[in-house]
Amino acid sequence: MKKTGFTLIELMIVVAIIGILAAIAVPAYEVYTKRAHVAEGLALAGSAKIGLGEFYLSSNTWPSNNRSAGLPLASSITGTSVNSISIGGSLITITYNTQAVSGETIVLKAVDGGSVIQWTCDLGTMPNKFRPTSCK
Repeated sequence: MKKTGFTLIELMIVVAIIGILAAIAVPAYEVYTKRAHVAEGLALAGSAKIGLGEFYLSSNTWPSNNRSAGLPLASSITGTSVNSISIGGSLITITYNTQAVSGETIVLKAVDGGSVIQWTCDLGTMPNKFRPTSCK
């Protein structure tokens, strides 16, 4: 008599292998999705960077808030993962909501580079594992 199919041991081994792969994949996917949410905030900050830059280049001073830079209120600049984007001096603060890392921030800092404004983004409370490579 010829046996076909899998034995119970073989099926248990397959289930164990799938469990191990899932244990590795799920945390990696969570980090990936949080990094995508953080990237949304940096994309939303693009208009704030332009407003801050134009204000500085025309007046040679940094704007004190969103309104002076010609932007809507900080709480009006929102996204799926972003609570607010606020300007204060040469800093743009992106505050994230629960979709990303709740309450954490990334702060973009403008530096006068002569005829060009250069940006750094290594400030704020966002853990490094969720930041883009350029912001670590």
